[in-house]
Amino acid sequence: MVTKELIVELVNDRVRQVLLVAEAALPSSQFQAFRTVVLNHFGRNGLVGDLEFLDGKLGLQAGNGQGRNTPCTKGGGL
Repeated sequence: MVTKELIVELVNDRVRQVLLVAEAALPSSQFQAFRTVVLNHFGRNGLVGDLEFLDGKLGLQAGNGQGRNTPCTKGGGL
């Protein structure tokens, strides 16, 4: 099951890599501005906030999904 926490962890790993490259490539003042924009878009005011909203609205946590209630019999199953 995919959870909000797993998504955030994966995105944060990528954000760290992007920020590392940007820090190496940009002058300090430009990097600070870029870092602020990236963290705003992928942090609590952006993606994480959106995921929290969806988690509350759609129940993305384990046990709240719309899983299959009956076993699948197609293709030689039970």
